[in-house]
Order: sequence, then structure tokens, then C-alpha cells
Amino acid sequence: MDRVRRGVAAAAALITASGLLAACSANADSGKPELIWYINPDSGGQAAVAKNCSNDDYTISTQVLPQDANEQRIQLARRLAARDSGIDIMSIDPPFTAEFSNAGFLAQIPQDLQDKLKDQSFQGATDAATWNDQMVVAPFWSNTQVLWYRKSFVEKAGIDMTKPVTWDQIIDAASKNGGKVAVQANKYEGYVVWINALISGAGGELATDTDKGIDLKLEIDSPAGEAAAGVIEKLAHSKAAPADLSVAQEGQAGSTFGGPQGAFMVNWTYIFNSYEGTDPGFNKDIGYTRYPQTTEGDESRPPYGGIGLGVSKYSKHVDDAMKAIECITSPENQEVNAEITGNMPASEAGYAANDDALQKTYPADLLQLFQDSLDAAAPRTVTPYWSDISGGLQSTWHPPADVNKSTPADSQKFIDDVLHGRSLL
Repeated sequence: MDRVRRGVAAAAALITASGLLAACSANADSGKPELIWYINPDSGGQAAVAKNCSNDDYTISTQVLPQDANEQRIQLARRLAARDSGIDIMSIDPPFTAEFSNAGFLAQIPQDLQDKLKDQSFQGATDAATWNDQMVVAPFWSNTQVLWYRKSFVEKAGIDMTKPVTWDQIIDAASKNGGKVAVQANKYEGYVVWINALISGAGGELATDTDKGIDLKLEIDSPAGEAAAGVIEKLAHSKAAPADLSVAQEGQAGSTFGGPQGAFMVNWTYIFNSYEGTDPGFNKDIGYTRYPQTTEGDESRPPYGGIGLGVSKYSKHVDDAMKAIECITSPENQEVNAEITGNMPASEAGYAANDDALQKTYPADLLQLFQDSLDAAAPRTVTPYWSDISGGLQSTWHPPADVNKSTPADSQKFIDDVLHGRSLL
């Protein structure tokens, strides 16, 4: 905890006075509080929910964080380390929940609200929101990835998508039939999501014994790590690799899939509605199934993503902010956000709220696939030192074309050196 505090406190020195003043609650001295909610970029879902949850006691306004998850973390950590009271509520990516809680930045959620949130949330959402046996953020939305495919392509390739498929199968099918397999492999958090899913799908974990801090047990140098490296190496050196593989994020993967060589893609739930606006009828060619298996016969572990809502310990309106996050994370407002953004609810009830609005937008079997995938999803390691682990993986597994059988061992050694101060990211 001391090490985390020192790191973020040093970063806080970079904050300018103007940045602090700009974030202060506009109505702090005028009776009715204005709660400032720092949100991740979206297509308007969080702003709509903020409006829904504003009331006679307080209003909720939103401030948009950077697009990149790591930049979101840095901005919030700097502000919180400086004890800036201009943040009341924040949307936190799951990998950073433990870090913020361990550093003492988050106000404690009342036990009755914790119990309510646990009762309504998917287990994966609860696990991602928990640190030291306490729910420290409120699950808002839960995302997962599925395998999207072009029906016309798999018909041509002759691959049976009614059965579980492996990464080897889809890479081979795309390579032999002029298709591309779209993934996220830029040097960023999304690439680590892929690595984690591959290792988890082979029965492994990135790390265990996380309660031991920097002395946690790294598990990357393992048969599961070798299997994951084998998949990445195979795709990177195959005809199925997109030309932009090493810089591809979610949007680039979506463009590849929507292009003339689109065949297969792993991507988040919101991608389904990314095409109809510009290419009416395209969705009729989109198929979907469970995330690919890393090793044949072993059930895949799809990625887990989402957002939890934290209340700043330094907010001047902690009690009001707790009431606000209870409203924001209600199943009804989870559904409102999902309908606008495509980021699915963190609760089963959210899928059926508001007169089944999601059922009017998404096929029923796709909504069921999302929920089944969440049940099987593999969250990234919950530890205050996730940023070191993620940064170490990005440094040693990128670019994908350089990944080989020695990568897991090399990355494990490097990350261990980073954790113990023998190397720098």
C-alpha cells in the first residue's frame, strides 16, 4: 500500500492548479450539491443515466475521461492522490479497482448497499468489484467477448460453427480461404485482455496468491502460457493476420471484420450494432458463438470487462454519492445504458428491465450468449499491482510477430523484476 501511495503521490505533483479548480463541483456552495461523475467515453449512456438519477437533493453531471484505460487510471490516480474533492463518482475499469481501494482512495460502500449489489449482480461482476472481501465499487455494466463470424465466409470455408471451435481452426480456415482473423493486439490493455483469455482458456492464470503483494506467484511461465504464445505466434505469421495486427484495437478489428476479407473477430458486445448504420443489411451476415478454445476440448474462458462505480473518499458529498450510485446501478438504468451504448448490464435483471428493450434490439440467442459468456469469463488478476503486470506483458509480448515459445519465461522474469524494483517499465 505504501508503494502504491508513493507512486501515485509522485504522479500527483504533475497536476496543475487550473486542473483542480476546473473539476470542483459548481454548486458546492449554493445549497443543492452537484455530483461530478468521471465517466469513460461512450455514446451517451452514462449521461442519460446521470440525468435519470438527478433529483431534488442533488444533480449529477459527467466529465469524460480519456479513451485509453491506462490514461483513465493515471488521471484519476493523480487527482485522488492530491485529495481533490472535485471527484465524487468515478467509472473504474476492473483491473484498477484493487489498486484504488488498496491506496485508500475509495469511500466504503455501506453494508446494506453491498448486500443489495451482490444479490443483483452476476458473480463475475461481484468478483471484479471485490477487494479484501469487501465490495469496493458498484457493478454498473459487465462486458464480455464472443467470436463473431461472417456466415458467408464459414459457408465457403465449410467450418461447422454449431460446435466449439479452437483458435487453430479459425486461423487455418481463414488462411486457406482468403480471410482475416481480427483481434486486439496493439500495445495496450486490450492486448493483455487477449493474452489473459488465452492463458485462462488453457487452464492457467497470470498470477495467484495476490494477497502477498509484490510476492504474488506469477504463473505466466507455464504450459498454459506456452499455449497462449503458440496461438499468438501462429496468427501473427499466418495469412489470416490483418496488416494492422500490431496496432489493432477494437475499432480497427471491427473495420477488418466489416471489410472484404472479414472472416472471424473477437470483440465486445457493442460491436453488433456498429455496422447497420452505414451498411444496412450487414447484420444478416453476422454469426456469433462462444469465444474460441485455446486448446481443443478445454472450455474457453472469454474476457471479462465492464465498469464499477467508485465514490471518492475525498468527496464532500459521500452520502449523496452513495445514493446516486445505487440509482445509477439499478437494473432499469443498467438497461438504459446498455440500449444506448451496447455495454451490457451487470445484472440478469438489467437484461429484462424497461419492457425488454434489449430484446427488441438484439436477437434472444445473442443476449443469452452474452450472459453465458459472462458466467464463464476470466477476469484479469485482481491485485493492486495490476498496472505493473499489464505493463510488463505489453513490453514483452508486443509486437505479436515477436512472440515465441520463450516469451512466457522472459515475460515472467521481467515482471518479477519490475515488481521487486530490479527493472523499470
